[in-house]
Amino acid sequence: MQISNEIVTFVKTKGECKYMTILAIVEKGPDGLYSVWSDQCFGHHFFGGYGESVEEAKKDFLDSVNEALTECRQEDDRFCGPEYDEIHISYRFDIPSFFNFFEWINVSEFARHAGINESKMRQYKNGLAYPGERTTRKIMATVKRMQTDFASISQEASVFTPNLNK
Repeated sequence: MQISNEIVTFVKTKGECKYMTILAIVEKGPDGLYSVWSDQCFGHHFFGGYGESVEEAKKDFLDSVNEALTECRQEDDRFCGPEYDEIHISYRFDIPSFFNFFEWINVSEFARHAGINESKMRQYKNGLAYPGERTTRKIMATVKRMQTDFASISQEASVFTPNLNK
């Protein structure tokens, strides 16, 4: 069985491959640690992960998914659902977790693109303040624009080197 971070919407069969998707919530807690959790489970075995970074919490979460599946299958297979060839994880981030995981994103530039005060955006990033509905819509619109921009980049991007010897 493979467990991937690919985002898929629901349990499906693609060809002969059966897979399910687990919706995982990534949050920064008041103790400064990151958690990844889900309401989904195998039988009565839930999963969760914790760490000092989102990356650590995601790894711990994936370990707990594997442990839950193994324990469920050992106890009583009928509550574990069908045999899956793959399990996909779809992550939903809170703002501090998003900026921890995508640390290369410049918060000031992100705020400028979103039309949000830079100081306020840093507070959201650090979990010191929480955006209202309107600001959340601006943040999500900016993330979606980034997603579209990245998707438009060709994997076979060509590099132009001018001939300067003419």
